[in-house]
Amino acid sequence: MARTRATPLSRAEQFVWLTARVLEQRVFAHHFPSGSPGSGGPAGTDRSRAADAVETALDAYRNDDGGYGHALEPDLRGPVSQPLHTAYALRLLDGIGRCDGQRIERVCRYLTGISGEDGALPAVHPSLRGYPAAPWIPVVDDPPSALLATGPVLGLLHRNQVWHAWLFRATDFCWSAVESLDKTHPYEVKAAVAFLDGVPDRDRAEAAADRLGRLVRAQGLAVLEPDRAAEYPVPAGYAPGEHHYAHDFAPTPGSLARRWFSDTEFERSLDFLVTEQQEDGGWPINWRTWAPGTALEWRPMVTIDALLTLRAHGRVL
Repeated sequence: MARTRATPLSRAEQFVWLTARVLEQRVFAHHFPSGSPGSGGPAGTDRSRAADAVETALDAYRNDDGGYGHALEPDLRGPVSQPLHTAYALRLLDGIGRCDGQRIERVCRYLTGISGEDGALPAVHPSLRGYPAAPWIPVVDDPPSALLATGPVLGLLHRNQVWHAWLFRATDFCWSAVESLDKTHPYEVKAAVAFLDGVPDRDRAEAAADRLGRLVRAQGLAVLEPDRAAEYPVPAGYAPGEHHYAHDFAPTPGSLARRWFSDTEFERSLDFLVTEQQEDGGWPINWRTWAPGTALEWRPMVTIDALLTLRAHGRVL
């Protein structure tokens, strides 16, 4: 009996079931039920049950203060709630259509309690002190507000039409931060795009995104020719080879960042993403590994993101 040829999706499915946390296993099962290549997720009751399963798994990371902790974002260890953990939780809730209700009210109360005088979030709250964290993540007593943490959270809340007092001053902060960006780096750009893709003022968002796209190209922050990636600069503090590509900035066709790249450039980026799948079926991380378990936890997360990006842009899995 002839064997069925392994597909990128079936190989990734094996990798996820072999290595992922329960949370990412549930996320994968929601978005790719039974490894079905053409499905956007289960239908009807099954879809609701799959979303329930993701939410149940995610609840294990939720704290009494309304935030999320317990190394949900693998480079920040320890049980305490952190903005970056909470941003990832919101992204998962958005992906299953559950970014609403009392769960989001609790999140907004948490965000209000940890925000600075300007109403925005620090990248790392000082409650992390004493717990292990990646060496490039500073823990200080009075951390500055950061677009890196605030932008993705706000973008998702705006996109889901969440209304809470916390959003007003934080939105002003993000507008100011995005529109004043000069010398920047890829992770900050991605945070800015997350904000701009969700914020209600679309005319202002398009103007800000257009300016930001010119900065990205001028500073060489996106590798446009993957076979010549070594010729592109790596920002200070990044690992060797920690490059970003067009698909990293525009994971969906509707993102404002998609306009920054020609069709040829973007297809070349997607081709590269396809080739990055490893022998074990998963996608790699390209930043520094600092502890044995972090890469193991990150790779299924990155693998699911790669699959969702490829599917969103019409690539057959």
